[in-house]
Amino acid sequence: MALVTSIGVAAIPSPSLVAIAIILASIGLPVEAIGLILAVDRILDMCRTAVNVFSDACGAVIIARLSGEKDVLGEPSLR
Repeated sequence: MALVTSIGVAAIPSPSLVAIAIILASIGLPVEAIGLILAVDRILDMCRTAVNVFSDACGAVIIARLSGEKDVLGEPSLR
């Protein structure tokens, strides 16, 4: 269930609360336990966002290099 919910939450701000509520409900735990996670969710959300942005940038560079782009990360040439 965690894998299924993690696919759609990458682009949404603070999605983990909704995803965790769905996971808690599906495994039979009380949804009120989300209050314990709420205290640290903002910091964790910033870390997840930073990792997501970094991986998207790495993917864009890899695809550009495989497509034959020159100077993807280098200095632009003055012509």
